[in-house]
Amino acid sequence: MRLHVGCAQWTHAAWPQPSRSKLEWYASWCNAVESNTTFYATPAQSTVAGWAAQTPPDFRFVVKLPQVISHERRLTGVDGELRAFLSAIEPLAERNHAVWIQLPASFSPTDLGTLAAFLHHAPRGYRYAVEVRHPAFFDDAVAAGQLERVLGRVDAEWIPFDTVTLFGRRPTSYAERDAWMKKPRVVRRTRALTAHPIVRYIGRDSVAETVEGWGYLVEQVVNWLAEGRSPTIFLHTPDNVEALNLARRFHSAVRSAVPGVEPLPEPPVDAAPPTLF
Repeated sequence: MRLHVGCAQWTHAAWPQPSRSKLEWYASWCNAVESNTTFYATPAQSTVAGWAAQTPPDFRFVVKLPQVISHERRLTGVDGELRAFLSAIEPLAERNHAVWIQLPASFSPTDLGTLAAFLHHAPRGYRYAVEVRHPAFFDDAVAAGQLERVLGRVDAEWIPFDTVTLFGRRPTSYAERDAWMKKPRVVRRTRALTAHPIVRYIGRDSVAETVEGWGYLVEQVVNWLAEGRSPTIFLHTPDNVEALNLARRFHSAVRSAVPGVEPLPEPPVDAAPPTLF
């Protein structure tokens, strides 16, 4: 059984600056990463080949679709841009866990026809996962069901961004205040549609509060593993200083309940932890 865990980035100013590649160093701590950089521009294929060369075969990237496709064109008339993007990420091969389609908050249930057409025509051979932020998908059972049916037709996953812990009490730091302004405030979702559920969990800058808030998710991942699913969990905090340690701590919590889960890599002796709990 394999559980993938990771962070929103593979480098951070508060983490040690390794002498080797930052991605290679990161991959000695976690076995997955959110590739947010692809949202801003399609990378060169040579750049992506470098990412693959710096990570082991069982490492996984969840690569975000460029904003020109998801936000500017809103999934319409983007065949050329999509094929160029998929061509660029080809060097990842099996390391490409899913193509992450993060949609703007204005993308509502009335736009589901557009999403359905996009997914229907998208090249097969890739796993697609969709993140929606419009409140109706979380507050309206009919809208949620419609989205699930659209995704189910092509075996695509719904990525929830769990912000419940973040909004559990008023912010106490600049980073938390900033996150309150930018992150979606939606109800928690725990239903997996495919064999490869993906969850983005954001806690607080407090390690204790973050760990306390993820208890339900540890239990859910244990259940998913028992069902034969292979989940991927990304751990965030507003400032992300402790994110690496938290990802490993989450993995350990699951592995305590399911010893058969493959262990994470053991960081080299010289790879000091970013910070201490």
